[in-house]
Amino acid sequence: MAETRCIPIGPFRLEIEKIRGSRFIASVSSFCCDDDREPQIAPLRAEFPTANHHCWAWRDGDAFRYGDDGEPSGSAGRPILQQIDGHGFDRTCVVVTRIFGGTKLGVGGLMRAYGQAAREALDLCPSEPLIERETIVIEFPYDREGAVQSVVQAHGLSPSRSEYGESIRLSFEVPRAQVEPFLADLMERCAGKLNVRRG
Repeated sequence: MAETRCIPIGPFRLEIEKIRGSRFIASVSSFCCDDDREPQIAPLRAEFPTANHHCWAWRDGDAFRYGDDGEPSGSAGRPILQQIDGHGFDRTCVVVTRIFGGTKLGVGGLMRAYGQAAREALDLCPSEPLIERETIVIEFPYDREGAVQSVVQAHGLSPSRSEYGESIRLSFEVPRAQVEPFLADLMERCAGKLNVRRG
């Protein structure tokens, strides 16, 4: 995989020029795997009822899968995955829909066509750098709220969850590179009067 990883911004779709009469439509979306699940193909089947195949691949960190949806084994999903990896995408799914045009392409032709559709879509898909984050939960007494808020603002963060009870509990998704400086500033400003849970 490429060193710098990125993720797609929103869903993106591109149809390439017909290849020997067949249409190839690549749909790119962000994706996080749950127990090796497959992407949701049903909406594409409904949108393209005349399509013969919806071949796909996804990568989420070290996890990946691909499917050929009736095309010869390895002729569709694997070339799509190679394009995801070659473009440095992560947490990404690409589904290439094929509407048969009457001429068989052979295994080599299919590999080139599916790879080309994925490549052209990923070339143009808006993306942003993937920033690895860590969940940080802090709990502190009410008399430290002002100090905590000043550190939070200085680091440009906002809580993903807030709970107010006997004490205040805030959860954050902090970029990994920022975790140690953020925690050090919190400890210093709060004189150690807070509990921190990482992960």
